[in-house]
Amino acid sequence: MSGSLGRAAAAAATALLRWGRSAGGGLRGPGVRAAGSGGSGSSEHLDALVKKDKVVVFLKGTPEQPQCGFSNAVVQILRLHGVRDYAAYNVLDDPQLRQGIKDYSNWPTIPQVYLNGEFVGGCDILLQMHQNGDLVEELKKLGIRSALLDETKDQDSK
Repeated sequence: MSGSLGRAAAAAATALLRWGRSAGGGLRGPGVRAAGSGGSGSSEHLDALVKKDKVVVFLKGTPEQPQCGFSNAVVQILRLHGVRDYAAYNVLDDPQLRQGIKDYSNWPTIPQVYLNGEFVGGCDILLQMHQNGDLVEELKKLGIRSALLDETKDQDSK
């Protein structure tokens, strides 16, 4: 596809994949959002994206269909912790966004994870935080209770 037809198809696909909060406020799943066409790689635009939601992930693909193993690992870690309401931006849809987020964070790889507007790191850092318990603490600071705490409590009561 080329030109405006390709952009229209991408916009339609993004609209179908957009989850996030429903109008009634209930959670429906991860929010795949389009970065927007106006200056998607600009520092100001990226600053607004990373600060818009408590948890923001720039990945290859979508949470429902990650396109690389590292993006999949980030999605799985968030699922393990019960994090369902987060913004996910597919960098494969927008080359300007893909390069722009790398420049913005000064981090050369995708995926990239932001908590409360602050760059955390990529897959390796999130995995390390998951393994050493830091992710549970960081989520708690955001008002997000990790589902792993409930699992631990269930195992303790057995």
